Amino acid sequence: MASITMAYIPYNTDVGFLRIKQQYIDIDQWRVAFFIHVYASMWVLFAGFTQFSKRLLKSNPRLHRTLGYIYVADVLLITGPAGLIMGFFANGGLFSRIAFVLLAVLWIYFTAMALIKAKQKNFKSHRNYMIRSYALTLSALTLRAWKYAITNTVTLPPMDVYRVVAWLGWVGNLIVAEWIIRRKKTSLSKREVL
Repeated sequence: MASITMAYIPYNTDVGFLRIKQQYIDIDQWRVAFFIHVYASMWVLFAGFTQFSKRLLKSNPRLHRTLGYIYVADVLLITGPAGLIMGFFANGGLFSRIAFVLLAVLWIYFTAMALIKAKQKNFKSHRNYMIRSYALTLSALTLRAWKYAITNTVTLPPMDVYRVVAWLGWVGNLIVAEWIIRRKKTSLSKREVL
């Protein structure tokens, strides 16, 4: 992801993904949203990753909270809204636009709920919402992985691949997140019975 981000620095508009977005590059809100999303997303990936370290939580709860606030502020105030704006301009027509707008809305919602639950000291729900939120954060990686897998195994027109990965990039992550949450819930229930 860092190498992908570096290609756009300081302000390159004819590299990578932007090569297929030239029809939108002159739309101010889209262009600003794109560069904000690209530059700020690295912080979300890093800060979110640290939130699942039990060792960090126990040894340095203050750092856990600080990185958590960086993650939440970035998603709620910067990358989430930027992703939402970008979603309305997604390639692939209405099918892709719905996928990316829904991704942004759920990402913002799960992150906001994680913050609310932490403030309420309901740490079990807080963790579950963070799992969901970070699963959607990771869609930046899984979307690219699915694109690579599909284009190297099946012959489809590029825009059809884009429409498919618009959904696969995050729906699969959310399914895995729900499985992790349910599994953890089941193992806790079994321990309580014993």
